[in-house]
Amino acid sequence: MLRRWLIGMVLLAFFSSEWVFAQQPPKPLTLEECIQMALERNLKLHSALEGVKGSEFRRRAALTDFFAKWTGQYGATHYNQPTTVGYSPVYNPITGKVMNVDRDLFTLSTTITQPLFAGGSILSNYRLEKLGVDLSKMDVETVKRDIVLQVREGYFTILKAEKFLEVARQTVKQFSAQLEVTKAFFEVGIVPKNDVLQSEVRLANAKQGLVKAENDLLLAKAYLNSILRREIDTPLEVVDILEYRPFPLSFEESVKEALEKRPEIKNAQLRIEQAKEGVKIAKSGFYPTITLSGNYTRISEEPGLTGDWKGERWTIQTLATFTLGDWGKTAYKVGESKVKVTQAEDSKTQLIEGIILEVKNNYQNLLVAERNLSVAEKAIEQAEENLRMNEERYKYQVATATDVLDAVTLLAQARVNYYSALSDFNIVKARLERAMGRME
Repeated sequence: MLRRWLIGMVLLAFFSSEWVFAQQPPKPLTLEECIQMALERNLKLHSALEGVKGSEFRRRAALTDFFAKWTGQYGATHYNQPTTVGYSPVYNPITGKVMNVDRDLFTLSTTITQPLFAGGSILSNYRLEKLGVDLSKMDVETVKRDIVLQVREGYFTILKAEKFLEVARQTVKQFSAQLEVTKAFFEVGIVPKNDVLQSEVRLANAKQGLVKAENDLLLAKAYLNSILRREIDTPLEVVDILEYRPFPLSFEESVKEALEKRPEIKNAQLRIEQAKEGVKIAKSGFYPTITLSGNYTRISEEPGLTGDWKGERWTIQTLATFTLGDWGKTAYKVGESKVKVTQAEDSKTQLIEGIILEVKNNYQNLLVAERNLSVAEKAIEQAEENLRMNEERYKYQVATATDVLDAVTLLAQARVNYYSALSDFNIVKARLERAMGRME
């Protein structure tokens, strides 16, 4: 009996400890951990990295055009009847002599062809594909920066929602305390029933705000979970880094850094270089192509080319091919390629102008958020003092219940404005740094 009791206690302790462990909140994630997790799991980044591999395969394929090509042919010919008198003789294609063959003839031929000159098209095509590799790498850098921005926005949105939830809880607590005071005054006949009703309505509204704040936090965590490619309802806690750190650079310095670091600008320059290589490829049509080839041929009456009779020969040939007239097709292709160069240059100019505007917008928004933060911080101090004074006055019935309730509402709004400005400052700062091409 004692043994069963001991076993039961051990099992109870074990499962109780498991339950307690399961109820423990998850370890808070830092911003750096979230960024690393997103970079490791993001499918768009994975696709961009695969694009680099594909570009590298195309470069290697273009490299093979510099080297000789080796081809081979094996053929079997069957005649409807043996060669006899009255029929046309079958000639040996190598010796030119009449062959006395049966019904079958087997031929093996192999050729090696080496391009010597192609008007520069082979080299330009290789350079084109090599630039494609660099383009793919710049695409990877762009995707990385976009992912970092998404994580930072999601991270600070969670912190913002947590602060709003904290304010909502404080507001409910303050309205609850005020309701208790008002009820006590009502019971002794100091205040009318209307004051109690007002306090109850304000408390009900605050509780609704609390429900909304809880839901907003839940949605913010679900959004960051989706960016991290985790189950959307996975418990998530983050380290609170919501603070004000002044941005040290001027607008001009920010623009300069953006023009130096943005991978999109490097991408646009690579596209210009690709377009110029396209012009060279088109111009190669004006030049002849020169190839060197060697051929070896063997024929026999046996499939293995080892019969009693067999013939063989080899040749070496240099061939130059000219396009004497194509009704201006090559010239038209050159013209089209030059247009693509102009378009690529225009795209780069537009991109730079857009980046400067993007930096300007985010820089101005940062200044606005900074000013709002300073104003909101002072407003909290004023609202706290206003609430303290009205609560004291209400105790002596110098102020009304409405004055106190309004003071609580003003304080809650001041706190919301402060945390909104603080989170907006950090989010806009993240967007500005993304516009500057930073990875932080």
